[in-house]
Amino acid sequence: MKISTKGRYAMRMLLDLAEHQNCGFIALKDIAKRQHISKKYLEQIIPIFNNSGILKTTRGAQGGYQLAKSPEKYTVGEILRLTEGNLSPVACLEEDPISCERREECSMLPVWQGLSTVINEYLDGITLQDILEQKCSTNNYII
Repeated sequence: MKISTKGRYAMRMLLDLAEHQNCGFIALKDIAKRQHISKKYLEQIIPIFNNSGILKTTRGAQGGYQLAKSPEKYTVGEILRLTEGNLSPVACLEEDPISCERREECSMLPVWQGLSTVINEYLDGITLQDILEQKCSTNNYII
């Protein structure tokens, strides 16, 4: 599994919104400037979150984006599943039930399933708030 640029930038965008949650709606251009990401790229990421309940948006001169809920309500796993589609380390685990024709004789299947469990539990155990708190204590993101 490799996290794409889209996934990494989406995390940075949502972390920026979490960090500035008390500032009202935040313009995409401000996030782009602070995160050194092109505004056009962020405009491509926004539609991923449109129907997810993660963002609130408003239009107009004071328009922008903000998190719909508090940062402790969002996990890294949830966000990356939206941007990446799946966090499975191998293709055969992307479908449920597993449709691989070798599933009955595959010696590695339990290994891949275990790895998938570790990845998902780890990422689901980290919230945006956790990352903000770590940044405050170390002055660096863990991402």
